Amino acid sequence: MTAAHPTIRILLCDDHAVVRAGLLALLGSEPDIQVVGEAGSGEEAVALAARLTPDVVLMDLQLGKGIDGVEATRRIVSGTDDAHVLVLTTYDTDADITRAIEAGATGYLLKAERPEELFAAIRSAAEGRTTLSPPVASRVMARMRAPQPTLTDRERDILGQLSQGLGNRDIARALFISEATVKTHLGRIYDKLGVDTRAGAVSVAKEQRLLP
Repeated sequence: MTAAHPTIRILLCDDHAVVRAGLLALLGSEPDIQVVGEAGSGEEAVALAARLTPDVVLMDLQLGKGIDGVEATRRIVSGTDDAHVLVLTTYDTDADITRAIEAGATGYLLKAERPEELFAAIRSAAEGRTTLSPPVASRVMARMRAPQPTLTDRERDILGQLSQGLGNRDIARALFISEATVKTHLGRIYDKLGVDTRAGAVSVAKEQRLLP
């Protein structure tokens, strides 16, 4: 007699009720997967994850007002060693992928994937195994193979100030340069790191150990 597979308990986190309803119906077709809770915000997901202790949290990245999916992932993972967060999103930029993985996400899946891929990813996540959508895996591999960007000493100085949360005016004062010069250097830093936001620049810089 074959032993029954243990049920995988899922917490859904997406700020769109229609998306959650669709996922609920889809996952309901799998006998070994059970949705035990739904969250419409990052804060709600963190609270429910602590109370329900699901095996896997399906986490969107953009959650409207409040904390985003990356911060929610970080809080959930830091709350328990057994937490497995599987990002399920439409966003596949390098910065989004980097931030989610650094926050502790077990896997990163795009909503365009087939249902079978989602089911397989959930089962892998429940076992602590990493699953990445093919486009995401390609981006990760390309970034790993790409030569590390070379930053000037001034760009490293500005990046260091940026990592401390300083704005352009404060950076200019700290380094005794003009705000216009700061903006120029930031543009070059963004181009070299392949990002378009301050958070993305800091995230990539930490990933590639460009910061002390």
